Amino acid sequence: MRYTDVCVESFACTLPDDVVTSAEIEARLAPVYERLGLPEGRLELMTGIRERRFYPNGTRPGAVSARTVRKAIEKTHLTAGQIGALVHGSVCRDQMEPATAAGVHRAAGLPSDCMIMDVSNACLGLLNGMLLIADQIELGRIKAGVVVGTETGRDLVEGTISRLLADSRITRKDIKREFASLTIGSGSAAIVLTHRKISQTQRRLLGGAVLADTSNSELCAGGDQAAAMGAAAPQMQTDSEALLHAGIALAEKTWERFQRTLEWSAADVSKCFTHQVGKAHRQLLLEKLGLSQSIDFPTVEFLGNTGAAALPTAAALGYEQGHIAAGDRVALLGIGSGLSCIMLGIEEAR
Repeated sequence: MRYTDVCVESFACTLPDDVVTSAEIEARLAPVYERLGLPEGRLELMTGIRERRFYPNGTRPGAVSARTVRKAIEKTHLTAGQIGALVHGSVCRDQMEPATAAGVHRAAGLPSDCMIMDVSNACLGLLNGMLLIADQIELGRIKAGVVVGTETGRDLVEGTISRLLADSRITRKDIKREFASLTIGSGSAAIVLTHRKISQTQRRLLGGAVLADTSNSELCAGGDQAAAMGAAAPQMQTDSEALLHAGIALAEKTWERFQRTLEWSAADVSKCFTHQVGKAHRQLLLEKLGLSQSIDFPTVEFLGNTGAAALPTAAALGYEQGHIAAGDRVALLGIGSGLSCIMLGIEEAR
């Protein structure tokens, strides 16, 4: 997968204000911890997540996504009227129908000839949306597009806590599959892409590689129709250890294809942004790909796992804080349950 005419014009994010620490979550789970003999500090120790953030109760993903779209466009020279495609790519949506993208389109003031759609692929939805827009730009169908997504993780975390407190039959083995749900945070991110002829940044999206391993599609599964319709708290069950190793194995295969496609080696990668799951995942991923931790930009410690918004949020903050320099070659390294892996290469203008 190679592109010749696509540029990444901006990354933007909108972070929640409400901070909830791992210590606070464990304090609420004290009766469960005491009954099962679990040590305090386990959540942060195992994941590296000190805190996560949540939007206010009742926040609709689309409302935040519209703000993030406007912010992403404002960081460019473009106007809303130049956006030819909008993809909403987060796990969380306003409703099953119509597409959350419809409300975002209206609130962000995008033009009537802008194609809209929702795309769902666990933690890779925004990167999938990025590719859909890049393909349209490369084909000459549009000149610019934006992908956005907002994850509102509060209900999942609150629902998990309530369920653990209410079920006296929960065992150590059971709680292990619930553990990943307690790492979830909220966040919103957007990416604007343009044709190189109208790009001011000349930040080139060179291409990359995509692979799937659906033999492991049941290692992390969440949600049901009732939860999607707002009638019940969302649920998620995760075999974290098996998911870690299966995901890293798929990443290694994708990395080999990525390097062949772009004719890059690990030494050619100046900086990277990874999916933000936890410290063990990050360390093992970078080790297996032969990349130094110093070139990554971790956010999981203070944002938690924000799903499909995680990697582009890290990129938005990384660009804002000067993590990227002129001429850098940047790798976006995404992994999502299912399993799917997307790795993309960006080259900064000199």
